Amino acid sequence: MLVDSHCHLNFPELKNNLVDLQQYMGLNDVNYALTVATRPDNIQEVIELAEMYPNLFASVGIHPDEKLSDFILTHEFLLNFINHTKVVAIGETGLDYYWNKDQDLSWQHERFQIHIDVAKTANLPLVVHNRDAANDTYQMLKNAAVEDCGAVIHCFTENIDWARKFLDIGCYISLSGIVTFKSAHQLHEVAKYVPLERLLVETDSPYLAPVPHRGKTNQPAYVRHTAQFIADLRQVDLPQVANATTNNFFELFKRAKRLM
Repeated sequence: MLVDSHCHLNFPELKNNLVDLQQYMGLNDVNYALTVATRPDNIQEVIELAEMYPNLFASVGIHPDEKLSDFILTHEFLLNFINHTKVVAIGETGLDYYWNKDQDLSWQHERFQIHIDVAKTANLPLVVHNRDAANDTYQMLKNAAVEDCGAVIHCFTENIDWARKFLDIGCYISLSGIVTFKSAHQLHEVAKYVPLERLLVETDSPYLAPVPHRGKTNQPAYVRHTAQFIADLRQVDLPQVANATTNNFFELFKRAKRLM
């Protein structure tokens, strides 16, 4: 049994093929998926998709790349969604400096802090995006005592030192298909280092398809390839990684209902 802990099923590449995607998930023992909102105008859509299938869950938030000059995030906006039974997390949120170098990024910090505040109010875990912003991401999560509500650093791409720091403040580490790339030597070491009880796997589909599907549209079923690659790196069998990451998912996302 496996869980895709981060995907975007509302994106057109996936939304129009949900029946087939669900079937292929079943064939690959991927039993659950968390579909993640990225904009204020797709949060409701993500929730509605999760309502369609008992094995799908939703996370609500606004991606740090979304500047949205015509929208100002408030605590009240996010709080409108926290009581929905299918909403199990807050995010995708965090910091991303890759596309915003040498700019005033106070708006990203303010928005991230709102997500953190709401997660703690709702006692829901955070789905955290970090790109070229590890130090500030870490400091904000540490200052907020994020272990109180829980958090996962999704699509982790940092080194072992940063993995250790995020683990030390109570975060989970989620690895995507990037770990299967031959050039991802740093992540190979991280995949062997992170304790199994703090590890998640994800696709971030429709992006970042793992080997042997690299370059193609990603989908939740492909998380099996990522889990298998990690199992091989750690020299354990796939069921051990699958069972651990599934148990971790339901430990972190406590509102998610386990069906089997």
